Amino acid sequence: MEISGRLIKILQEVRGESQRGPWVRGGFVIETDGDYPRQVAFTTFGEDRLAMVKSIALNSPVVVNFNPESREYEGRWYTDLRCSRIQNYVPGQMPPAATGYSWPAAAPVAPAAAPVQMQPPAAPAAPAAQNPSFASPLNSDEDLPF
Repeated sequence: MEISGRLIKILQEVRGESQRGPWVRGGFVIETDGDYPRQVAFTTFGEDRLAMVKSIALNSPVVVNFNPESREYEGRWYTDLRCSRIQNYVPGQMPPAATGYSWPAAAPVAPAAAPVQMQPPAAPAAPAAQNPSFASPLNSDEDLPF
């Protein structure tokens, strides 16, 4: 997923050690644009992603690619927005696709064919012309249609 806004805060880093080695987690907050701006917090894992965040100046416009994840703990649900990429936003320029995912290429569009002339439908033939044994109630003296 992707969202854009203005980087307003870089959160404190947390470092630790696991069986697989040392790890580092950080985060940041952006504020979205629009009539009702929202503040959205993201987490990042790894030195490389933290370096991406630190390379961007506060209050600059950014585009964030992220993956939402939710988990349950003791009957309550917690949602985490994990940043996979953050970059400066340049107005008028499309941001590059996120690493590992790209939209499928669009099928080529065939050239437009010559416009088709629409003609009104032909008037239906009179019932008497279709079936000569049919007598129209409009042409008879009876008031009943059957």
